[in-house]
Amino acid sequence: MIDWERVNSLRDEIGEDSFDEVVELFLDEVETVISRLRLHPDPVTYEQDLHFLKGSAWNLGFADFGAICQDGERLAARGNPTAIDIGAVVESYVRSRKTFMAGIAGRSSAA
Repeated sequence: MIDWERVNSLRDEIGEDSFDEVVELFLDEVETVISRLRLHPDPVTYEQDLHFLKGSAWNLGFADFGAICQDGERLAARGNPTAIDIGAVVESYVRSRKTFMAGIAGRSSAA
């Protein structure tokens, strides 16, 4: 679900303080898009929204979430945005976020 090697690599590359800022920015930006998809779904924007979510997810190690976004992006690019299960996208993010937050909390207290 979470690519912890990617998470650790990013943390090592940018440092702990910057990592915390990146996580905060990531969560804020992704949750804005997730909220829009949940509350005001618009198949016209699915390809762009899912492309953004995919890139953000993979940059921070959200492997499963990134994969489901990629699948949805491809469906939208092929002209089939209504085949995308937005509920599954949202649920994948919620599960990934929960796992990620628990994992980074555990890693911080273990340090």
